[in-house]
Amino acid sequence: MVHPRVLHALSLPLLGHLDPVFLALMNEIQALLRATFQTHNEFTIALSGTGSAGMEAVIANLIEPGDRAIVGVNGVFGSRLATMVERAGGTALRIEVPWGTTIPLEVLQDRLSRSAPVKAVVLVHAETSTGAWQPLHEVGALCRNHAALFIVDAVTSLGGVPVEVDAWGIDACYSGTQKCLSCPPGLAPLTLSSRAVHSIQQRQTPCHSWYLDLSLIAEYWADRTRAYHHTAPISMLYGLREALRLVHEEGLAARIARHQLNSDALMAGLQTLDLMPLPPAGHRLPMLNCVTLPDRIDDAMVRTELLNEYDIEIGGGLGPLRGRVWRIGLMGESCQQAHVLTLVNALEEIFARHGWLRHPGRAVQAVVETYTDSQRSARRSA
Repeated sequence: MVHPRVLHALSLPLLGHLDPVFLALMNEIQALLRATFQTHNEFTIALSGTGSAGMEAVIANLIEPGDRAIVGVNGVFGSRLATMVERAGGTALRIEVPWGTTIPLEVLQDRLSRSAPVKAVVLVHAETSTGAWQPLHEVGALCRNHAALFIVDAVTSLGGVPVEVDAWGIDACYSGTQKCLSCPPGLAPLTLSSRAVHSIQQRQTPCHSWYLDLSLIAEYWADRTRAYHHTAPISMLYGLREALRLVHEEGLAARIARHQLNSDALMAGLQTLDLMPLPPAGHRLPMLNCVTLPDRIDDAMVRTELLNEYDIEIGGGLGPLRGRVWRIGLMGESCQQAHVLTLVNALEEIFARHGWLRHPGRAVQAVVETYTDSQRSARRSA
């Protein structure tokens, strides 16, 4: 969902992409993005293109032919990153673990020690295909000890769980607007550390993509130059500014807590329906809830009935998880108590209709009890 204020911002009259008023808006977006990424990086922009453009821009600019990059592969997007490294002429040193799990720090450390020199370590913070939440807070220091850059995909995580670029030593981090920021798709928030910028400046070969060449795009976003590169998507940037304003009016801590509470309530209901989480405890994303399906549940039929009868869309499994899991998003404006209750109630009705439910009402009760317990805890701590 998108907040009405964002929809209104998208409808504002257009300005030229070099109009002084629009350039001031770009400065405001950069300041809001720095606060969201928790960084002081000067190079913090909204790239024209979806999250996949952010992914390709980071890899295309930081990886040159002959470079070696360690890539954590535990789902679709880790695999996509490895492919992009190879298309850039680099060598992807894949660390493959079962889908739904995360990359252990000791495995990263061992691979770095055995594979020097390594240009970068690339990890997906929130693997959208599995709901796995990759720990990052110790990886940056490990990368610096081995003179490697640290690249992070935060497409699904930014604005929903902590993303602390400076504190975690992340050198390149990109996201998308349509997930927890609740803005339509079309921009890729992106931030680079001074180490990453220096690496781009020291390239031996030009970036193979002109459109995504960050050394050129930087000149447009830099307040002192504003050199034309391409026509910016004016309306989308208006929408992103308003979406970021909403994030910071709520407060990052409150927003993160909201995502976690609604996820806890949803999972309480789903597990009552024998829909068990795929990732292990402690590594489950609150904004992307991935659950396994019992054999008795018809995946496609239930998702079709949810969409046609209740106007609710949930994601099916990707790759080897097709037909085996559901991926249920609780992101940004869509992360609401009413949506959790509506979905769990709809699933109870569908399951009961097909004879898959022994005790109707228990799943909704589990959801309500989670919210009630949270309210009691809040009152006790007040």
